[in-house]
Amino acid sequence: MLLIDPERRRRLALAFLANARSHYLTGHAAQAVSDYKAVLLALPDNPDALHGYGMALASLNRFDEARECFANLLRYQPDDADTLNNHALSLAKLGRHEAALADYARALQSDADRADICFNQGLSEIALDRTEAAVASFRQAVALRPGFIDALHNLGTLYILLWRHEEAAECFDQLVRHEPAYPYALGKLFYTRQFCCDWGRFDEDIRLLRAAVETGNPLITPFAYLAASSGAAHERRNAEITARRFPQTPIPAVRRPHHLNQRIRVAYLSADFHDHATSYLMAGMFEKHDRRRFEIFAISYGPDTGDIRQRIKEGFDHFLDVRLLTDAAVADLIAGLNIDIAVDLKGHTTHARPGILAYRPAPVQVNYMGYPGTTALPYLDYIVADAVVIPPDEQDAYTEKVVTLPDSYLATDDQREVSARRYTRQEMGLPEQGFVFCCFNNSGKLTPGMFALWMRLLLQVQGSVLWLMTCNAAATRNLQAEARRMGVDSGRLVFADVMPSAEHLARLALADLFLDTLPVNAHTTACDALWGGLPVLTCPGSTFAGRVASSLLHAAGLPELICRDLQEYETRALELAASPDRLAELRTRWQAQRLSCRLFDTRRFCRHLESAYETMMQRSLAGEMPQGFAVRPLPDQEPATP
Repeated sequence: MLLIDPERRRRLALAFLANARSHYLTGHAAQAVSDYKAVLLALPDNPDALHGYGMALASLNRFDEARECFANLLRYQPDDADTLNNHALSLAKLGRHEAALADYARALQSDADRADICFNQGLSEIALDRTEAAVASFRQAVALRPGFIDALHNLGTLYILLWRHEEAAECFDQLVRHEPAYPYALGKLFYTRQFCCDWGRFDEDIRLLRAAVETGNPLITPFAYLAASSGAAHERRNAEITARRFPQTPIPAVRRPHHLNQRIRVAYLSADFHDHATSYLMAGMFEKHDRRRFEIFAISYGPDTGDIRQRIKEGFDHFLDVRLLTDAAVADLIAGLNIDIAVDLKGHTTHARPGILAYRPAPVQVNYMGYPGTTALPYLDYIVADAVVIPPDEQDAYTEKVVTLPDSYLATDDQREVSARRYTRQEMGLPEQGFVFCCFNNSGKLTPGMFALWMRLLLQVQGSVLWLMTCNAAATRNLQAEARRMGVDSGRLVFADVMPSAEHLARLALADLFLDTLPVNAHTTACDALWGGLPVLTCPGSTFAGRVASSLLHAAGLPELICRDLQEYETRALELAASPDRLAELRTRWQAQRLSCRLFDTRRFCRHLESAYETMMQRSLAGEMPQGFAVRPLPDQEPATP
């Protein structure tokens, strides 16, 4: 047996240690792992070798082994902040965030000035849906390291989710100053400024963002870009930039063929099955699906909150809460359920999980309702629309094949409750006699051009007011200042607080005319106004998002409220404000036809959507590629049964 002098063994081990470090630093992690293993055979307690071995394993995504390595190292240096941090990172990668947070806390006790540990702590808090705690962690990271761009980005993004847009804007402003090309930072700055009605750089921001889209730079998310784009083709270009972040081809391991189910199995995927606009609009449709032909599944990855949640649950045959599952696990669940058609109700909106359908768990996959535009995701086959929001000559601007419904594409609920309470104008801070223009869109849809038009209306209609939603203190402050700058008493802007849905619908009767916005229209808020008996004045734009109100008014039988351009929009608003008899006749006629119009015929709408699903299924079963088509409308005299 060959014996090696212990000193020589130590020197050989140290040589391997040097090689291991070199291999790791030059990107050869697998060789580094081999070298570190050799070192640890000779020097099992060497802290440098244990540390390096753990780092190399982690770089190869071998997190369980890395965690074990750092755990061994902690036996020798239990209070070392670096080792605790690395052990916590390994735990986090394994999904063990509670345990990771315990280690981060110990690490910060040892070294409270570590911005990187605060940052990592925030990531685990996000994973556990502890938003306020994550905000505190990222704020501390920025305080310890001013200009920490990733922490600024995460902090600003959390502020957006919390509707703290002024604080979010401050974060993204700092971020853009430090690194102008940081992905999506300028777009998020534009988005948060919009919500604050901070229009000082409005035109310049739009110019920069459009230029970025032309050159393929990822500076703005598709949803935020709706307020800045110049048309549907431009929106597709930006969506394609964002789509590069997601798999470009289906992952074949999960894909399933149709299983010839007795009924067509449709799964709706959303984070919004709670107190959200999507639920208020779609609850009735879910309930009215024909259960003889369709079996309906909810794939819910949002919060279990809100008064409408129980109604939504009861509207499905199967309601599956998948919040804690990975995208791959959800996809496998969908495939295991033999779903025929998967309908993504989120698109490129907040809390979306487009990675689920990237696995192609269903033979037919559809973009509908949540995002008014193309996703540019190659694994979504169809988009559900109508001929107003996507005219035939613009279908090429969509990567999905366009399914054109009769009437309007937007689902509505003809059973929505309106409170019986009769509010007074005094209760809402409105004048008893003056004309009340209103717009309950969120402040992110307001633009300097539209607001200037509205101020001209107030200047020309004596005693009139503009009734707006209270969104945030900055928006209120900036809008009041802008009104004063245009010669309008800021007291003529009346701000309404958020109310429960039924009460909000009841108070809408106090207004005289709802004024729509461009380039992004009222969607749910226009439905609310019409359901509450309030006329909506709109002007169609150049994109899907800018034509929704026109779609609704066509289906409602109120085409006279659709204006050709903003000049006609302004003129029509003045005419209606000056003609109380004409406006009263319009409101009376609308009240008489509201419950019988196509817009609020939920059963008819559901039959049309089901017809679309059946055509999609027929093509898929025949082995045919997705193809755009128009759904044949039901005759008016034919009852939309069952």
